[in-house]
Amino acid sequence: MSDPITVLLADDQALLRSAFRVLVDSEPDMRVVGEAADGERAVELARAHTPDVVLMDIRMPGTDGLAATRAICSDPALAAVRVVMLTTFEVDEYVVESLRAGASGFLGKGAEPDELLAAIRIAAAGEALLSPAATKGLIATFLAQGGGPAAPPAEHAERLAALTGREREVLTHVAAGLSNEEIGGRLAVSPLTVKTHVNRAMSKLGARDRAQLVVVAYESGLVRPGAG
Repeated sequence: MSDPITVLLADDQALLRSAFRVLVDSEPDMRVVGEAADGERAVELARAHTPDVVLMDIRMPGTDGLAATRAICSDPALAAVRVVMLTTFEVDEYVVESLRAGASGFLGKGAEPDELLAAIRIAAAGEALLSPAATKGLIATFLAQGGGPAAPPAEHAERLAALTGREREVLTHVAAGLSNEEIGGRLAVSPLTVKTHVNRAMSKLGARDRAQLVVVAYESGLVRPGAG
């Protein structure tokens, strides 16, 4: 039997943390390794336990979830840690900033228990993109609304030049929210082949996971908001 997925809970509401703990610990393939009421403590516990997944509330007193996510995702020692942001509203101006900071995705606090558990498993597998309740075009909408540099960073364009034509094609489909199976169907290749292209694109672009690929795809101008 494989090791359980380790989860760190970061939320300033004790009752909510307790509910999450009961839910997560009830699963045979998961266990909670720590709880934090603020971002600073979340970073400390992440460094102490190196959890597979951090469920991070965006709004917390003191060091908020955005700053904590940035600290965790910029720490080379925590490269394997995946952060899933928790937000009261799916439409939140901080969501894109969270993804830019390195988060693997986000989940509304009103999500069903099965959605939360699925999000944890997806994030732990490095396949996270968006919460199950989010629409595929939500990231594009946020990136089109500002909240970041108006012009695409030159570094993104330079890194895109390292991609092969097929890798760029796969990246555009990833940015549209398609799964490996769906991309494979469109390109008439196997999902395994798609996964290989995705992994190579992640490596060349320095992306932690698929969520970061989406950010790069839009910020570089490879994909335009509303396209497709």
